[in-house]
Amino acid sequence: MDVMAESDAGASTIQERLQKRHQSRVEDAERRKEAKESHSVAEEKADYFFSTFKAERASIEELLASCSGADRAAVNPKLEEATAKILQLQKFLNDSMMFLTQYDLRQSQVAIQKLQTALADIREEYLPKKKFAFRARTKASDKACEPVSDTPPPGPDADTVIDGAAVASKQCGFSNMDNVSLTKTAEELHKQDVLLTHLTNCKVRLFGSPSTLHLKHIDGCEILCGPVSSSVFVDQCKSSTLALPCQQLRTHNTTDTQVYLHVTSRAIIEDCHGVSFAPFTWSYPTLDEDFTVSGLDQDRNNWNQVDDFNWLAAGTPSPNWTVIPEADRKTNWDP
Repeated sequence: MDVMAESDAGASTIQERLQKRHQSRVEDAERRKEAKESHSVAEEKADYFFSTFKAERASIEELLASCSGADRAAVNPKLEEATAKILQLQKFLNDSMMFLTQYDLRQSQVAIQKLQTALADIREEYLPKKKFAFRARTKASDKACEPVSDTPPPGPDADTVIDGAAVASKQCGFSNMDNVSLTKTAEELHKQDVLLTHLTNCKVRLFGSPSTLHLKHIDGCEILCGPVSSSVFVDQCKSSTLALPCQQLRTHNTTDTQVYLHVTSRAIIEDCHGVSFAPFTWSYPTLDEDFTVSGLDQDRNNWNQVDDFNWLAAGTPSPNWTVIPEADRKTNWDP
């Protein structure tokens, strides 16, 4: 009896091992199948992206080319249509980031930048700038600050270029200021392209929903902005604190800067180091209304999804940016 029992037990053990081995093989085959299917889906999505992106880019290029020789009345609607198409193409790129390689993402962004530059050149040629000036409202003093002039100052920055796109000096914003508090209202910023440049040790409060925000040559500043409906471009920023919601953030040549961010795509940095990120925490009474105006999804925030174009090592975090520890995050923005 004992011998038979031992024989039955041995047979049972062998059977269990065979079943486990078979199950392991089945599971491994299923994993390989799923990985293959996933790869095929990603390839199909990428193929669709490239064909659609190429067709849309060609359509915009054709539209811009049709402006050549046209009268001014005909050019304006063409530029409006091209602007809308470029924004749609940028959104299409943002929505496709998850299955694009860093190289393809960068090449696509460069293509969009070229379209933006061509658009700006045509607008400059056919739609000359109007004379006006914005005045800064300061909290430190009742005296109005120097206006942002329509006439570019002499020197290499007369025609500001940020992220490959020409930025006209006529835009709403502040420039060449030190040690002041600056504010603009929702009425002043509504759907405007805002430019902040050559600011040192300034505190800036931008209420409302601008269309785009450009920051260049910012040193030791605290800049808080309401929801930006499209992109924020940062270049040559150091030792500063930024708080802003946007659809897309591109940051260049920036060091030792904290960014409190709400972004619905993914943030991009290039030639940066010492940049740190945390969720957007600034608040003011009409913030929810401004989110609605901007069209940004208030429930979608990819603040810690940062692509570093200088760090393409798969599986290894970039050393050029970090997450601000919760204990060190700023929540009180009062002066």
